[in-house]
Amino acid sequence: MPAPRAEGVAIPNFWNPRARQERIEPQQTGRTVRFLTDDEFPPLHFAGPDGTPTGFVVEIARAVCERLAMTCTVQARRFDTLLDALADRQGDVVAAAIPLTPTLRERFLATRPYFRWPARFAASADKGLPVPSAEALAGRSVAVVAASAHAAYLKAFFPKAEPKEFTDLATAEGALKRGEVAYLFADGLNLALWVGGLEAANCCALTGGDYLENRYFGEGIGLVTRADDAALSRALDDALQRVWDDGRYAELYLRFFPVSPF
Repeated sequence: MPAPRAEGVAIPNFWNPRARQERIEPQQTGRTVRFLTDDEFPPLHFAGPDGTPTGFVVEIARAVCERLAMTCTVQARRFDTLLDALADRQGDVVAAAIPLTPTLRERFLATRPYFRWPARFAASADKGLPVPSAEALAGRSVAVVAASAHAAYLKAFFPKAEPKEFTDLATAEGALKRGEVAYLFADGLNLALWVGGLEAANCCALTGGDYLENRYFGEGIGLVTRADDAALSRALDDALQRVWDDGRYAELYLRFFPVSPF
């Protein structure tokens, strides 16, 4: 799925225009839809200066409500309580970075993904290293977090690379910054935040494309509803398409991702 670019930032497109269906209107007359989120995971969901939940995921939820002309509220709860609160009818939709999995779908409904977890390479910004490929990485050191999906992917698809395992991402980032490894392969969201942040001090940049294989990096995140709320789930799915079509998705993406993970 090619990603358009705006102001130098790649904007992911998770929608297939051929899959559009007739517009679905929610049959929830007079109902206030209660969104549940977490406020400790920037830039996806976090507390704004006034304490109100905001972030890319939260503003996508608000945009969806606008498209459907529905009255909505957003309440922050502890991340590990969100799905149980949904099941207990303390809210109607979970809008948070909860991975879509077969286990989740056994209990709940979910829209199509509106965000995914790309894997990316980062490298020193001034060493002129080649764009990563199976051959380009032959004999070159690549930092990975030990026992991670990224370590497994590197071993499977870049077998000639020389993996250097670290206990956590911050340690691996430090090794790249000091020039102890040629590349770092990890979660694209965290890498984008790091290379664009103060700690990296402009040492490094993302290089090459994104890697989105479900088997390793999951399906992404969507809006989650109870299994008995199918009409609402369909309406949310359709509204996500509208948010993409009218450019609101791109606007929000550029606001919260100055360095794109994609």
